[in-house]
Formats: sequence, C-alpha cells, structure tokens
Amino acid sequence: MQLGVGTDPSNPWILQENEFNSRHLGKLEAVMCQGNGYMGVREATEEHYVGEHRDTLIAGTFDKFDGEVNELPNLPDVTEIKIEINGQLLDLNQGEVSDYRRIIDLKSGLLTRSFTWTIAEHAYRFKFERLVSMANRHLIVSRVTITPLDGQAVVKVQSGIDGQQTNSGSQHLVEGDKRLFDGEFMQMLTSTNESKINMAMTTCHKFKTADGHAIKQHMEIGRRQVFFNFTDTIAAQATLQFVKYSTFVTDRDNDFQGQDLTALQEFGLSQLKTACAESFDEQLAATTAAWQRSVWNYGKLQIESSDMDDQVALNFARYQLAVSTPAHDHRMNIGAKGLTGEGYKGHTFWDTEIFMLPYYIFTKPEVAKSLIEYRYLGLAGAHRKSQDNQYAGAQFPWEAAWPSDGESTPVWGAADIITGRAMKIWSGFIEQHITSDVAYGAMEYVNATGDDQFALDKVYEIILDAARFWASRLEYNETADRYEINDVIGPDEYKEHINNNAFTNYTAQWTLQTAIDLYEALKTNEPKKFAELNQKLDLDKYYQLWQAQVDKIYLLQPNADGVIPENDTYLSLKTIDLSKYKTAEHVGGIFNDYNLDQISKIQVTKQADVLLLLYLFEQKFAAQEKRINWDYYEPRTTHDSSLSLSTHAVLASDLKMTDKAYELFQRACQIDIGPDMASSNDGTHSASLGGIWNAVVFGFGGVRLLGETLRIEPHLPEAWTNLSFEIFWQQQRLRITVDKSRLTVKALDATAPVSFEHRGKQYRLSENESVIIDL
Repeated sequence: MQLGVGTDPSNPWILQENEFNSRHLGKLEAVMCQGNGYMGVREATEEHYVGEHRDTLIAGTFDKFDGEVNELPNLPDVTEIKIEINGQLLDLNQGEVSDYRRIIDLKSGLLTRSFTWTIAEHAYRFKFERLVSMANRHLIVSRVTITPLDGQAVVKVQSGIDGQQTNSGSQHLVEGDKRLFDGEFMQMLTSTNESKINMAMTTCHKFKTADGHAIKQHMEIGRRQVFFNFTDTIAAQATLQFVKYSTFVTDRDNDFQGQDLTALQEFGLSQLKTACAESFDEQLAATTAAWQRSVWNYGKLQIESSDMDDQVALNFARYQLAVSTPAHDHRMNIGAKGLTGEGYKGHTFWDTEIFMLPYYIFTKPEVAKSLIEYRYLGLAGAHRKSQDNQYAGAQFPWEAAWPSDGESTPVWGAADIITGRAMKIWSGFIEQHITSDVAYGAMEYVNATGDDQFALDKVYEIILDAARFWASRLEYNETADRYEINDVIGPDEYKEHINNNAFTNYTAQWTLQTAIDLYEALKTNEPKKFAELNQKLDLDKYYQLWQAQVDKIYLLQPNADGVIPENDTYLSLKTIDLSKYKTAEHVGGIFNDYNLDQISKIQVTKQADVLLLLYLFEQKFAAQEKRINWDYYEPRTTHDSSLSLSTHAVLASDLKMTDKAYELFQRACQIDIGPDMASSNDGTHSASLGGIWNAVVFGFGGVRLLGETLRIEPHLPEAWTNLSFEIFWQQQRLRITVDKSRLTVKALDATAPVSFEHRGKQYRLSENESVIIDL
C-alpha cells in the first residue's frame, strides 16, 4: 500500500515521519493528533511554522456568533515552546537537520520527535515527547530534552499558555484572569462568547539538569497570553530536561461538580498538582495502561497479510476513533473530523449511525449506547426543526452540535466557480434521510445487543417519533395512488432538489414499517410503556396513518435492465467520460470543469447511494440485482466523498469480487495516511475510519446483522492468510478466526448460548465452545 507517512516493518503500531517538510504540516498534525475523546490536540510542532494549525479542541464546548452556526472553539495552546540556543531560534527550515524522526505510537498514544540540528557551526540534539492522557482526560504532558553536542550552549525558553488562537480568524473566547499560584502553577481563565462556558487552563514545569542546579522562571503576561521564561547554560554533552504539565477543565465537564468560577479554578489547579507529582514516565505508564484497558482490550483484530500496512491502517483507524469519540459523556457525539481539526465545525452527521456506530455496537456496546442517547437528547431540537418546516414528529438535524441546538448546518458555503456567488447549502433543509439513518442505527443497536431496557427507555421513542415525521412529510400522488418524497438530496450530494431518491424512500418506508411493528409489540407486551408513549406521541392516530401509507410509498423498482433508478430522473441524464475524475490524485476534480448545477444534469454520483441501500438492506435484494446495479453505478461514482470507498468494499466482498474489494479497502485506508499530503489538513475523516473496520469485519469477515440474526460468511482477500477478530453479539463475546480453508467461531466468557448462521445453517455455542467450519 502506498502511504504518505512512514511505517515500521517490525511494529504495526507505528506511524512515522523520517524527513521534516514544512509543506506537509497539516497532514501530520491531523494523522498524529493525540486525544482521549474529551480533548483532541493536533500535532503541531513545539516550534512555530507558517501554515500550522495549532488546534486544541474539547468535545461539546460549542460556541457561535450572531448569524452563524455553532462550532468547536480553538482553545488556548500549551504545545508551543519557543527555544533559542546560542542566539539561534529553533527553526528546522534553517541550518541542517539530521537523524530526524517523528513517531506516533498508536498503542500508547505517545508522540516522539527527535533530531540533530546544526547551525552556526554547532550541533544540538533535541528530543520532544508528548502525551494526551487516556488515564486523566484533562491532562497534557510534554517532555523536552536538549543536549549541545560540541560546546557549551545558552538556552532560552518561553513556554506557557497562548490564548491568541482562533478558528480561521474568529476568536470565540473572552479573556479572563491570569494567575500564578505558589510561584510555579500558572493559570488562565476564559469563557466562550455566546455559550458562556467557563474554562481554566493551568500549567507548570519540572526541571532536571545535569548537576541538579535549580532553574528560576520569570512570568510574563500579555494579551490573552501568559508565559514562563527561563534561561540555562548547558555544558557540552550535558543535558537539560524539563517536563511541562497542563490541564484543561470546563464547567461543562461531567466530572466537575463545582458551581462557580472559583470552584472551577480550584478544580483545574488540583488536577495539575496531582498530575505533576508523578514523573513523565509514570504518566506514560498510566496512559499506556488506560489505552490497553479502555480501547485495545475490546474488539481485538489481527490480520496476517503480505502487506503489513493493512494492519497498520486498522490500528490507525481504531486509534483515531478512540481519540475523537466522547465516550465519557452522552451529551456529545463524534464530529465528521473528530477532534483532529476545525473541518465541519465539530458537527455530527449521519456518519455516526451508518459508518461509525457499527464499530462500537460490535466492539464496545456501551459507547454505542451513549452515542444513541445523544440523539435522544436531541429530540427537542428535532421537534423544533420539524415544526419550523411545518412537519410533525422528529426531523433530525443534518448537522448536529450540542443536542438541544437543533439544525446546525451553515446556510451558505463556497463560491460557485461559474457565477462567483456563494452557494446555498441545501443539506440542512432537504437532506432528510438523516432521520431514517438515526432510527436505523438505534434499531441496529437493539438487534445486536438485546438491550431491551434501553430500547424501552429511549430507542423506541426515537423510531416512533421519526416515523411521525415521515408520515407528515410524505406527499400523496393521487394520479399514481402512491406516496412520494419530493425535493430532497440523497446520499449522492451531486443531485440536489430531486424527487424520489431511492435511498430516502426505502429508508422512510423501513421507518414506518418498523414503527408499525413496534406499536403492535408495545401495545401487546408493554402496555404501561405503550400508554406513556401513546399519550406523548399520539400513537393511535399515527398508527392508522402509517398503515394507510406504508404499502403505498413509492419504492423505485429496477428498469428493464435491472437497474434501480437513483431518483426519478437519474437514468435519463446525459453520460460523460468520468475516467479522469475517477483516477485523479485529488477528490473533487470534476468541479474544475463543471459547477454543481451542471453536474446535477450528468449521470455522475458522488458516493454510494443505491449501492448503500443494497448494502444496508441486503436481504431485500438478490445477488444478481446487486451485481447489475454495481456494474451500472460504480463506474459512474467518483468516490469524491470519503464515505464511499468502504461501502463499495463491503458490497464488492458480498458479491465475491474479492480482488476489487481489497483494492477499494486499501484506497479507503489511503484517504488519511495515503500519499495525498493535503487530504487531512482540516482533520481526519471519521466516517472513513469507521468504514475501514466495516470493510474488514462486515466485508472480508462476512459478519452481517440481518434483523436479529448474526450471519458469518467470510471472504479473505488473496493477500491475507488469516483474519482474527472479536465482537460482541447479544451481550456475549465471540472470537472469529478465518484462514483460507476454515472458519472458527468461539464463544468467550459466554453467560448464555450464542447463535449464528453460516450459509443458511444455524450454529449454537455455549461458554468457551468452538465450532470449526470448512470453507
């Protein structure tokens, strides 16, 4: 696999940069981003460079200006450390750099950067280490080691808290107090402009010199900045080492119990004092253990491949998901760029339910539950959007921020290349399949886990409320005696204002049918809960409406050639040669030649649309139907969305096109860590990272949730000799191992029998029991 970052042939947990290049700052800042789900810190280097994006983002701390939408504010920075040595400011664009290496250890989250810098005829050895603790989510720790190699050196350092960070020029933070405690603990207070979230950043330094002498720090206070300055003289071959401890706390944190700013200030200070009582190595040991305990012990996955980078890509995907998933707080969800950059303003999309939720459903169900609870907390905002659009029920926002905010999609976007005018972003108005996606993801959780109590408490209400929306949204076509859904955007966002998008119509019909089934089951089996929901949602009325509508929803059928139309007009549009766009180095190349209005009149698809429908509802479609539609739509798909390749990889695997599936899987892996050195400047692609896992487990591993049945029918690519992974199913843990000739399924720590299906045959396992099936 061709990658844009280095790997270590002996260690699949390592990503590395072996040569410094300031033109590629954004790529490495994002893919080597550190975090713990609460906080994400881009890997900007300690020294400053033009073009850097020095982002520190805390989940859920949304803020906005009048007339704009909420975004995660870029918080004060503690990672920049200015170092001047013998009068030379550290800058790797000057002098000579040798033995350069920057490494992110995905297993522990440790970042290490080391190099020898030669300037003005003197050489110096530097080593920078940084961790964002998984053991204490408020904590960042950096260790700096400086060694002059061929003579004495005078080192001047400025290090502290810089509150002059912005979101592309927008400053979301109000300047607050800056204090020094006990002569060593520096603190800055700030708050967001509109949402009034109070924050405290606190930092200190611990020094280690060759002869044990003390280093005196001098505090410097500027506008939105507070720093320590210190100077030391280091003998040749001697070493100066210091550790910087920093904590971030906000009054939105669910582990903060204080009621006022003073309590928050004390909370941040106490967090820091506790942290700096331990050495860097002790903090590293704690965070390494926490990564193992909370991430790597779940969903273990091992690939034996002729290309070791396949395993690296899987480890990277899982690392990035852990960095960006706020598993600690159900009031928050995963942003399209996670916590790795400012792209999409930290907002949550359908990416969660369709591309990332499956990973957590099958590897850590309690996290999936939290992500669904976020949607439940968003019902008030969904009701508000629905009412604003003169519909009923819950119309979920296309872009979501804080749960109660409702729709958070910007109204205007980039300029049209033809007209020069800003283009309206219609997704927040008419990309309505999100409501079905939310319902679908919630029901997948229930079917996979058997969590009946959570279903009663939250999930069923989400689905029933979504069905109320669709009942009010459907449009009756009297001439055809059917219900249609007009003026929408489907998953293919190159087609705006179209009628009867197949994916939208089918998923709306699924939502109504599921609501009918739930109504009947609750009324019979859970009368108390039914009465509660009936009073709240007027279910008796809607049940009659759903029954009248569900079988008359227009579900687009295959034409004479077996092709399911993507929408009412897609198959009548003109065709062009798309080869140069499908093979382009960068996505979106078609916009160099056409604007969106022109693209809407061409048979070109941005990402899986009809094919996504065939993947999610595979039991509704025969294999021949899938193959016909694959052959039609894949050549017309540019894969300009990062969501596309992994979906196609799973479907190709289902169709036993294993070589093609493997090619698409590797291309999906390359979206963030591949050779395009600008692909991740705004942050990594969360949905694609979830999709990589889906391609392995659902595609090559053949795992599929069909209603309440688990199916396992693997198809290994030629390059793989073995695939082993663990999943949760019905609250039991399974280990699935596949080689070229056998499938082995073992029930681990089972407290009840576990059933699955393979090629139509049912298997049943008890605790620690295995079954071996010849392939």
